[in-house]
Amino acid sequence: MNDNANPVIALTTTLTLQPNDSKRLAVLCGPVDQNIKYIERRLNVRIRNRANVFELSGDDLPVLHTKTILTELYKETENTPVLDKETIHLHLQQSSLIQNGVDDGAVLKSPKSDSALITTRRKTIKPRGRNQANYLHNILSHDISFGVGPAGTGKTYLAVACAVQALESQKVNRILLVRPAVEAGEKLGFLPGDLSQKIDPYLRPLYDALYEMLGEERVNKYIERGIIEVAPLAFMRGRTLNNAFIILDESQNTTPAQMKMFLTRIGFGSTAIITGDITQIDLPPHSKSGLVDVMHVLKKVAGIHFTIFDSSDVVRHPLVQAIVDAYSSYETKESDTKDFPQQTVDNGSLKAVEDSSETNG
Repeated sequence: MNDNANPVIALTTTLTLQPNDSKRLAVLCGPVDQNIKYIERRLNVRIRNRANVFELSGDDLPVLHTKTILTELYKETENTPVLDKETIHLHLQQSSLIQNGVDDGAVLKSPKSDSALITTRRKTIKPRGRNQANYLHNILSHDISFGVGPAGTGKTYLAVACAVQALESQKVNRILLVRPAVEAGEKLGFLPGDLSQKIDPYLRPLYDALYEMLGEERVNKYIERGIIEVAPLAFMRGRTLNNAFIILDESQNTTPAQMKMFLTRIGFGSTAIITGDITQIDLPPHSKSGLVDVMHVLKKVAGIHFTIFDSSDVVRHPLVQAIVDAYSSYETKESDTKDFPQQTVDNGSLKAVEDSSETNG
């Protein structure tokens, strides 16, 4: 029982969880009711319970979300001895749009009931939210697709998962993971080592995802045999890539010429995924981003699909979403008062790109 939250009471309702299992209820509530307190803070509701009967008080929509979340989390307790904060956070993300710890009454896109699971040798990956489910659907049904949005929305991770699944099911012969080697405030020439050692830190997020899904030993074996190739974008020029799953990550740091070069490497039997965040462009001032450019150039091309993510799709720590929103708001105000070169696409244009690719894809 917890009285720490003090929401404005607009609705009070009860929820009875079945079966009445004291061990599962203890898992749901957490040590010293810490899970209940966390949900109260995030949704600004008050939760009291006696055994399996919960009384929920607060504004209408947060209370309804809380009923859904508690019911879903109680189902999870059937198969898990502990509910960690990450699991609760992901359920909160699927149920409501959280901003700065308080539900603003908007309903977040929830995953499709028939959303595909990505199965790899070491784990099964489930999309979190409708946008991730749509993204996976688009990857599996298009030869070329784009995932555009802020950090923490799962763009690269899900793309790597699809690539590993395609390789293990023998739909492709190899995986190519590509990144532009663009300095984010540092200079490559001053880093120690040869070219490979200078480039490796830029590709580390791709290695990390591969290690998680295949294991380090298998990944290193595949790299030695050329089944997996992780390379800077410059190494793609002049190649034709057949029967491969190709991921271009951090594509906001390509130039228009580099983006065109990459897209024209794709051969028969290949799938290409291009991911990027147009709010984190590290190109020199006055240089145009290839990702921003291609979103205008290809938005009406049939067979190519754009999935646009926003802060509500962030699946990292809840503060990441607040940080993304704060930067977006600040940069919008700054751009209204200063003469910056056009490096981004505004929200209206992003929506138009997504709607256009839905029509043509």
